[in-house]
Amino acid sequence: MSSPKTFVALLRGINLAGRNRVSMPELRSALESLGLEDVVTYIQSGNVVFRSRTGGAQKLAAAVEGAIAGRFGIDVVVILRTPAELAKVAAGNPFLRGGADPSKLHVVFLSGGPGKKATAQLDPARSPPDELRLEGREIYLHTPNGFGRSKLTVDYFERRLGVDATVRNWRTVTKLVALTES
Repeated sequence: MSSPKTFVALLRGINLAGRNRVSMPELRSALESLGLEDVVTYIQSGNVVFRSRTGGAQKLAAAVEGAIAGRFGIDVVVILRTPAELAKVAAGNPFLRGGADPSKLHVVFLSGGPGKKATAQLDPARSPPDELRLEGREIYLHTPNGFGRSKLTVDYFERRLGVDATVRNWRTVTKLVALTES
């Protein structure tokens, strides 16, 4: 039998503003029922680290989405990253190199790489003084006035790029990296 591989699942849109309520113990139970191992959740907004002996990322994401739909009756997007991919995201933040306040940094995780035509639809001047940098399947954001005031929203990126997305603040990104290392 193959050794288990670690994944980070980023769930979009649970436990936000009282909508799509999901209990973390019940979520862990639902994922363990799929045969996933060492399931650990981080905060209430849908971050899960687990190990799996079977399946690639797309198959696992679909299985997790199905388990959540079956157990909780809600449709959520699940975006998976490996520990190596997440570590690369953490190491590659261009705004950290520029000395930005980490509390003003976010990462938008995309379900797939957008095409060149879709990428050309992004407007870097949409929400000054906010800045964005697209790198593969992630968009790094620097929002000096706070993410809640920015026009660089998940909905904006999904509409422009034609892919599913979810966002995490920098503290969550670095904590998830740490969880995959332990």
